[in-house]
Amino acid sequence: MQSILELRHLKTLAAIRDTGSLTRAAERLHLTQSALSHQLRQLEEHYAMPLFARKSAPLKLTPAGERLVALADGVLPQIAGTERDIAKLREGEAGSLRIAVECHTCFDWLMPAMDTFRGRWPEVELDIVSGFHADPVGLLFDDRADLAIVSDIDPEARIHFAPLFAYDMVALLANDHPLAGKAWLSAGDFADETLITYPVPDEMLDLVRQVLKPAGVNPKRRTTELTVAMLQLVASRRGIAALPRWSVQHYLDRGYVVAKPVTENGLTARLYAAMPQERAGAAYLRDFVDIVREVSAAELPGIQLTL
Repeated sequence: MQSILELRHLKTLAAIRDTGSLTRAAERLHLTQSALSHQLRQLEEHYAMPLFARKSAPLKLTPAGERLVALADGVLPQIAGTERDIAKLREGEAGSLRIAVECHTCFDWLMPAMDTFRGRWPEVELDIVSGFHADPVGLLFDDRADLAIVSDIDPEARIHFAPLFAYDMVALLANDHPLAGKAWLSAGDFADETLITYPVPDEMLDLVRQVLKPAGVNPKRRTTELTVAMLQLVASRRGIAALPRWSVQHYLDRGYVVAKPVTENGLTARLYAAMPQERAGAAYLRDFVDIVREVSAAELPGIQLTL
């Protein structure tokens, strides 16, 4: 029997195994779900056997699927390692990756991504530009950073913006707050409340930039540097906050506070990796972006890789 097995098929099978979902696997691979389903159907028709149990959630491998994924686990790291070695020969092994961040919650996923990157690129000097930066892109122009994590893009800047992931921002309230019974919060619901935020400019707050400011709502403010302090203030009825759902899921599971969608359609926030255009093609920078997406997809609940 002539094999039709290709590298893309191995990547597809591994992604389905890792995510347990055709939808999330398609997001990880930058494919439409129909294209991914077509690949899987093509393989199953070729081998005349199912590779995943369709009615399971998450999807579970059949014995045939386990054998092919075992092949993927052996082959894909070797190919990735070889491509990195060739890139090092072409571009040189030395380099620096100084990372600047503008979000206080970024470290939840940034540290694991950096650990993975360090194992793949031990020759690259890896560092975090100390302190919180209101204008991390400016550090790129000043050659004080090589990559910045940002929540908005400026098409006029001479900067390459690589999408990382999108996520839900939710309003957080005390369990006994009068608004806790609502299905979702509108901009007007914030008007008479104290909004608790990190001490950052308004243009860096998705709730303010996307919802409150367009509606002309400007609530009282209180700031804190720490997420846990913010949640304690919310639980004590000192105000309400808006944070990424993935950053507070542990507290929601414990019933510490209540989360509500912001607007009827929800509030979606996005993160990008910003790099100087002339350096965006560097293999280790591209690989870092891929690592962030892979690690975040595996670790953070409810994120979307398709922005």
